[in-house]
Amino acid sequence: MKIVSLCGGSSCCPVVKITGEKVEIGEEGNLRVLKLDECETLKTKVLNKEV
Repeated sequence: MKIVSLCGGSSCCPVVKITGEKVEIGEEGNLRVLKLDECETLKTKVLNKEV
């Protein structure tokens, strides 16, 4: 499992947790779970400035 913290200057600290099966994005009370292929689609769209 790989965990990346997305902390900024605010009190919240969302993280990205990557396992072999899924990717969790967010923080307690505001969490989304993506399958690996869904995460790759999101990544591609972000890199292509589509979102």
